[in-house]
Amino acid sequence: MDNLSQEKNLLDITLAGAVKDKATVQNDGTLISRPTHGVIVRKLQTHFDYRGSVTELFDPRWNYHPDPLVFCYSFTIKPKVVKGWGLHQQHEDRYSLIQGTMELVMFDPRPESSTYGEVYRLTLSDKDRCIVNVPKNVWHADYNIGDTDVIVVNFPTIQYDHSSPDKWRLPINTPLIPYTFPADSMGG
Repeated sequence: MDNLSQEKNLLDITLAGAVKDKATVQNDGTLISRPTHGVIVRKLQTHFDYRGSVTELFDPRWNYHPDPLVFCYSFTIKPKVVKGWGLHQQHEDRYSLIQGTMELVMFDPRPESSTYGEVYRLTLSDKDRCIVNVPKNVWHADYNIGDTDVIVVNFPTIQYDHSSPDKWRLPINTPLIPYTFPADSMGG
């Protein structure tokens, strides 16, 4: 076999095992994906001066979400670690990222939803803060895509019930959700 034939053969072999990227943006640069039905993203203004910064995380006057603020906690995620898949049947999460960069991945299994069966990815960053809700009955996973610990504040719509947590879990690599995290990520 000559070199040209061998190169073509290797190209065919490797392409046969490859997966072609799907388009993620339109020709004008706008994202193709749409938010999961019921997701609300509100940009948060961060004010900087020579001392540091101030960011308002939640104010009921914003009318951001119809449910009142009743509970709040924070969590962290180490770099390259994925927390999830998780689902809540009785409450919504409302995340605000304080530090780092995180990808929030949602999968909508709700048959009545306009985004049924779709995956939605949203990048949260301390460079462009927002508050975002995860609707009831939507699977979600949090992936630290940065190099520092992620710090997230959550304002769930109900108080945590220690005796009966409203939390359902699936493994990160489940075939039930059409999404795969990078091989170097660690599930948790």
